[in-house]
Amino acid sequence: MKKVLMDCDPGHDDMIAIMLAAASDEIELLGITTVAGNQTGSKTFRNALRILTLINRKDIPVARGFDKPIVRELIVAPEIHGVSGLDGADFPEPSVKPLNMHAVDFIIKTVMKSDENVYLVPTGPLTNIAVALMKEPKIKDKIERIVLMGGAVFDSNVTPAAEFNIYVDPEAAKIVFESGVPITMVGLDVTDKAIFNFSDIDKLEKTNGRVSRVVAPLLRFFGNANKEIYGFNGAPLHDALALSVLIDRSVVKTKPLHVDIETKGEFTRGETVADVYGITGKAPNADVAMELDLKKFKSMVFKLIGKLDESLENRI
Repeated sequence: MKKVLMDCDPGHDDMIAIMLAAASDEIELLGITTVAGNQTGSKTFRNALRILTLINRKDIPVARGFDKPIVRELIVAPEIHGVSGLDGADFPEPSVKPLNMHAVDFIIKTVMKSDENVYLVPTGPLTNIAVALMKEPKIKDKIERIVLMGGAVFDSNVTPAAEFNIYVDPEAAKIVFESGVPITMVGLDVTDKAIFNFSDIDKLEKTNGRVSRVVAPLLRFFGNANKEIYGFNGAPLHDALALSVLIDRSVVKTKPLHVDIETKGEFTRGETVADVYGITGKAPNADVAMELDLKKFKSMVFKLIGKLDESLENRI
């Protein structure tokens, strides 16, 4: 069982990632930290608490992190995730009590006291992770791997050059990619293909479980936004795919590449510059996801959301 800390900005696809982590027998979820990204820090933090309340996992610690990038002003994505960051369905009011501790301190404390190395799974801007690495460099030796959702080799979504999470805080991404910690980069090259189409959403809704009946309309909202802006036929589950790699490594195929982060370009801020052909001669610093087993991924999502439905029904 892998010990996992999630750092996220919920967000519809973060929601599914949290649910997969909470339901999987392969993962021990040590906690969740939140960061501003898809929406403001107060909203993403509240959304994490709402998600855990829905799935009745009040045992999972939650700590709030940074409300803005290290040096830049915050950019959010209401056109994709709505005003709340989780528009599309009604959630229960949060009944999870968060920690009275900053996310960075929680990350450091959790990693340092763990008897096994910890996997970090950041699915938003990398602000909290970067600051934790700077504040306590000793955690590098106790991080097994950082499996992140962000970047792309050939694709982009927020500008012609960049993916949203890296674009929001490129300085943080640069710190993380240059940290020496093993990294798996699950970027848009695969996550844009990890689409839960509208038929999948209808199928999920028909199960009518206590979780799936909330998740389905949320994914329909997310899918409609992505169809309108990007022409996708459904909801790309970016963050859930990154988390799924820790449940079943074979869901993606990766290639070791050197990835630099552009922080100064006029048109290329936040670009993940991947040396596909080895032109620079720099050693690879990331295993970059290039191919996806969509059938396997979808099966995992249906199975684990179904498991959450069943566990809640059994508690009635």
